[in-house]
Amino acid sequence: MSWTKITTVLAGAAFAFTAWQLQAADQGVSPAIAAAVSDASRPAADKQRDADRKPAESVAFAGIKPGDKVLDFMPGGGYFTRIFAKTVGPKGKIYAFTPDEMLAGRTTAADGIKKLAAEPGYENVAAINSSVNNIKAPEPLDVVWTSLNYHDTFNPMLGPANTASFNKSIFDSLKRGGIYIVIDHAAARGSGARDTENLHRVDPESVKAEVTGVGFELVGESDLLAHPDDDHTSRVFDSGVRGKTDQFFLKFRKP
Repeated sequence: MSWTKITTVLAGAAFAFTAWQLQAADQGVSPAIAAAVSDASRPAADKQRDADRKPAESVAFAGIKPGDKVLDFMPGGGYFTRIFAKTVGPKGKIYAFTPDEMLAGRTTAADGIKKLAAEPGYENVAAINSSVNNIKAPEPLDVVWTSLNYHDTFNPMLGPANTASFNKSIFDSLKRGGIYIVIDHAAARGSGARDTENLHRVDPESVKAEVTGVGFELVGESDLLAHPDDDHTSRVFDSGVRGKTDQFFLKFRKP
């Protein structure tokens, strides 16, 4: 390839990245979040999910910023953990939390997140665990984040948890003014926790009642991950709806 063609390709890539940055800024995405989502060290498989999960806008809605202390509840493969770590930077801390109850049923459940925490560039990530009913972190937190797994607290894999104790321990772990984010697959209105195990969905209105019942204030809702065509009757893993479920996005604050 000639130098002229190389220069043209690089210029085009730079323009595309700048255009994305400008669009992100218009949506309230900070430079720290934009850089975290664009980070070259993110796995390709994670980047392929960005169109569905909208990480930049989601983290911006949560208000996560450099220096924050964040607990990522049941982080799975670390999709959001990586983005949080780069957003909060070296002065921040990410606590990737796996419940003891989950580890009792699957001893390797935290292996992936421990491997991530050992990677260069992720020194601010710590894998921690305790009971789902008594969530603890080594220091007061700015944000607790749970994405697509609040419904699991009702299921046998986590005990099931005592939901009031679970939410109260999160309340106690946060600083005053701290934020609690709950994202999950929406179930039919009025269904409560009926569909948590068979469909892996939960009624957002019941979540609001449970979380505010331990002292939180509901300070925001976003339709960023809404899919009105989802009729809330399918299992979230079914091919016709996977990655396109109607998801509620709730933001609570500790007064």
